[in-house]
Amino acid sequence: MNFLSHLFDNNRHWAKEVESNEPGFFKTLSEQQQPEYLWIGCSDSRVPANEIVGLKPGELFVHRNVANAVVHTDLNCLSVIQYAVDVLKVKHIIVTGHYGCGGVIAAMNNAKLGLIDNWLRHIKDIQHKHQAHLRSISDVKLRQDRLCELNVIEQVMNVSQLSIVQDAWLRGQDLQLHSWIYGVHDGKLHDLKTSITNSNEAVDIYQNVIKNLQIPTP
Repeated sequence: MNFLSHLFDNNRHWAKEVESNEPGFFKTLSEQQQPEYLWIGCSDSRVPANEIVGLKPGELFVHRNVANAVVHTDLNCLSVIQYAVDVLKVKHIIVTGHYGCGGVIAAMNNAKLGLIDNWLRHIKDIQHKHQAHLRSISDVKLRQDRLCELNVIEQVMNVSQLSIVQDAWLRGQDLQLHSWIYGVHDGKLHDLKTSITNSNEAVDIYQNVIKNLQIPTP
């Protein structure tokens, strides 16, 4: 019995189409990996990294987990970052969240989902840190969107504090950090303005971004 045969059919069609449009693509791809970007995103199936930014296989190094969290004790995530920075020499680390993130909403609503509740504790900590600002937003959806944004910004700061990143900057390596958020409802990316190029500017940029977010919308 052939299981999931339609997915294998899709794969063969895709590979044939790619090779037809760009002969030798897979041979070239198999011989090198030189992406300039590391994408740290959410596991949500609606947020496909390469497709969103229009990059081909081999052009984007990707790590995904629930709610795009960067936790200092997560060896999986740290290993990806270390390999991307020290071996692949990526020039950009992009933390990308998305509006309507199920993990963020579950944390905000204190939902009980099982093992994942322990992972979402990190998001709850961010909610607690910014609780005064979040409580000032009366509209529930806007409050959820704001926590999604704050989560991305906090995760970029977590990346900036990693010894892997600090050491890269110390030795003069060209490495920039970015915070983006994606709208599942319209397919568009938004820059959250937390682009960091060295350790000295990280805190000031963070404080300015948080301050601007807290300015009431007219």
